[in-house]
Amino acid sequence: MEAFLISILAVAVSEIGDKTQLVALMLAARFQRPVPIILGILVATLANHTLAALAGEWVRTRVPAEYLRWGLGLSFLVVAVWALLPDRLEFKAKDLGRYGVFVTAAVAFFLAEMGDKTQVATAMLAAKYGALIPVVGGTTLGMMIADVPAVLLGGVAARKIPLKAVRYAAAAIFALLAVSALAGRLA
Repeated sequence: MEAFLISILAVAVSEIGDKTQLVALMLAARFQRPVPIILGILVATLANHTLAALAGEWVRTRVPAEYLRWGLGLSFLVVAVWALLPDRLEFKAKDLGRYGVFVTAAVAFFLAEMGDKTQVATAMLAAKYGALIPVVGGTTLGMMIADVPAVLLGGVAARKIPLKAVRYAAAAIFALLAVSALAGRLA
């Protein structure tokens, strides 16, 4: 249960203002069809986070526990600093529109999530907990908690959320996870 809850919290907070949330906003503004966009985000997130969690599980079986503890702690610190940096949207989905809203949303979201801090966090959480389903379920739910309102409310919500405060909160959560891992409490 701990893996599931921490996964939800870590991703839901760090996703606010993230480039994948900007993709969700862009898709909502472009297509104005929330159901296929939300389903595309769900499918893309499940696929992406499952791959990340499998990589994390693989690392867990190959790296000695002491090195894993230090690696996780330092990785969480890196993600804490990374969370302080505002994201920019670099991916453009302009040519994907001919494939339909669902496919466009799924492909755009999957590609935007590659190498993103939430994907890295998913791999780290899977390596830490060794609980693939709770971590993937939690990170996916956290992603949906952050991105579904972005799809439903569009640009209105984006202008009202204090993104700087959210980035600080996400950084604090990852810093606490780092301290806990380095202290041996997450092992």
